[in-house]
Amino acid sequence: MTGSFLNVIIDRLPRGVSIVHPPSHCDGCGHPLSPIDLIPLLSFLWLRGKCRYCKAKLSLRVPLVELATGIVFALLAMLYGISLQLVMSIVYAGLFISLFVIDMEHGILPDKIVFTGMALSLGFSFLWTGRGPVNALIGGGVGLGLLLIPYIISRRGMGLGDVKLAGFLGLATGFPSVLVALLLAILAGGAVAIVLVLFRKKGRKDAMPFGPFLVTAGLIAVLWGEPLLKWYLRLF
Repeated sequence: MTGSFLNVIIDRLPRGVSIVHPPSHCDGCGHPLSPIDLIPLLSFLWLRGKCRYCKAKLSLRVPLVELATGIVFALLAMLYGISLQLVMSIVYAGLFISLFVIDMEHGILPDKIVFTGMALSLGFSFLWTGRGPVNALIGGGVGLGLLLIPYIISRRGMGLGDVKLAGFLGLATGFPSVLVALLLAILAGGAVAIVLVLFRKKGRKDAMPFGPFLVTAGLIAVLWGEPLLKWYLRLF
């Protein structure tokens, strides 16, 4: 059901609509959805991607978010087992998935999610093994500062939302794992941009959301930041 709730956040938050009221309903006809309409993946497949009541087509994003959420949560459960770190990593994953899709669809990174993530990250730092509030604050400052520089130099190339998101990632990953997150995001974003330009899907001056690369790299850094950094340093 978490994937369904994330879809509600993705649908409503960019429009400034409450994520609690009204209850889940069809955007086409406004009919409230019953529990059987909200079973992740199965409801979409059973109804063949259409509303039960008005037959309006449902967005393919709905089952994709539900599928991605289920896969990520299952991987986290395999990694951490039943533990406090599992709960915290699931919260991070939910926030990151929401930000990923919202930035892809609307080109924005809502402050409500980012600032909530910052507050939670600082609280989690007291509980996450091997990470403390001082380390989290240093990571947040480094993340914020490193992306603030290109934002100031060239505002067209970096949005303020990306800068705040980098601060959130720094608080979540701590230092030096935040460096892993930023490096992975820059490399992945650059590689995708080159491919899109080569295949003429984007022009050299066309904007491309950077948030999806940041949150994907951030989740990787939360889970494996320090081992990846040690592996990278051993190369030299």
